[in-house]
Amino acid sequence: MEENAPTLDEKKPELGGLDDDTVAAVDHGIQVNAAGYRDQLKRQYGLLGIVGIALTVDNAWAALGSSISVSIRMSLAELASSVPTAGGVYHWATIAAGPNWGRTVGFFTGWINFYGWMFDLAALVQITANILVQMYATYHHDTYVPDSWHVYVTYVGVLWISTLFVIFANRLIPYTQNCGMFFVIVGGIVTIIVISAMNSGSHASNHFVWGSFEENNLTGWRSGVAFLLGVLNGAFTIGTPDSITHIAEELPHPRRDLPKAMGLQIGLGFLYAFAFAIALGYAITDISALQGGINTYPLAVIYQQATGSSGATFGLLLILFLSSMCCCVGTVLTNSRTYWALARDNAVPFSGIFGRVNEGLSCPIYATLFVSVVATGLGAIPLGSSSAFLALTGSFIVLTTVSYAIPFTANMITGRRYFPAGPFHMGKLGYAVNLVAVLLIAMFDILFCFRKLSVPQ
Repeated sequence: MEENAPTLDEKKPELGGLDDDTVAAVDHGIQVNAAGYRDQLKRQYGLLGIVGIALTVDNAWAALGSSISVSIRMSLAELASSVPTAGGVYHWATIAAGPNWGRTVGFFTGWINFYGWMFDLAALVQITANILVQMYATYHHDTYVPDSWHVYVTYVGVLWISTLFVIFANRLIPYTQNCGMFFVIVGGIVTIIVISAMNSGSHASNHFVWGSFEENNLTGWRSGVAFLLGVLNGAFTIGTPDSITHIAEELPHPRRDLPKAMGLQIGLGFLYAFAFAIALGYAITDISALQGGINTYPLAVIYQQATGSSGATFGLLLILFLSSMCCCVGTVLTNSRTYWALARDNAVPFSGIFGRVNEGLSCPIYATLFVSVVATGLGAIPLGSSSAFLALTGSFIVLTTVSYAIPFTANMITGRRYFPAGPFHMGKLGYAVNLVAVLLIAMFDILFCFRKLSVPQ
């Protein structure tokens, strides 16, 4: 059975009695949630399930994390604790901006956030496809000649396997994300131990890891600027903290569990990413092999240098591939729920179609298919220009963080008065945390637009 969700204007509920499961009962017992809608998706995710999604989408030890996201996550956690909704930041921007500007601000915030997540989906599937291609190349390095279409064919396969899983195996997703969390945590530990213990020649020196930054800086910028630009890689995880907010309407206790999951996401992600970065630094024995720009996935080169074994390299890449596949499933899920939430509020073309939910499968099928079709097109861009694709995927960070800054700023301007206090509420400290988040977003988004300068050889 497919139907459109009744809108808040149609139901006009008298919101009250806030709790985890529902906000009010209206129209002969029909219950509406914190966003003012009747629940159409099964509330099948517990705290462990959403922590699994948060960690696999974040995947910080593979993408490297950043402490800059602390203020961003705290600000998002406070809003999620107050009004848990599948719309996430665009619903919060609508509320924070007040009745006069809310709809306009929310509309643009929603689309900025959606575009950011679309580029993130394309980037993550591209990473996963590169890992799989590199796994093949590990045992065929003497004969295999990489080509961009090899990656694209793999990209399409990974994307649509993830899409079909989200549509037809939705009830299994909590278990897959638990598996993803296992691969992220246990796989991270195994990877760190292996590349630290296996010694194919000699580990890098302490000077190389901690003191050779300037001599290996090939960006063309001064070392201070180059260091800040290097945050871009770790910042790839800054744009992911709102991922689990888009499944808020599938949680039995979203006000309590969303802030906890965000806290665990950044805590575990930081610890693993820091340890992983140090282990990688000591594993590099020939940095020139990484600076040539010809590797489809440089991490495979580091694994080979660290272990000196094709079998060990393949095994480590397999761990990364399995966690990345779980990440792709979680990201398709996030994107589909984001677009569905926009369609539910008539903020997209053909919203009557994309706002439908198949309640038997507990999935907005048309919204899921739409985001996957768009991602299929984005994945073809590297066939013509890899630089253009990198620019698009890099903009994921800028777009998602801008979509965070909008509700933070609006919330401060309106005196933080439109959000009722949830289980996680920062009180007056919230002004300082929101301000720090907005300032850091502005500074780093400008830096992330800097290009690499040409360096004379």
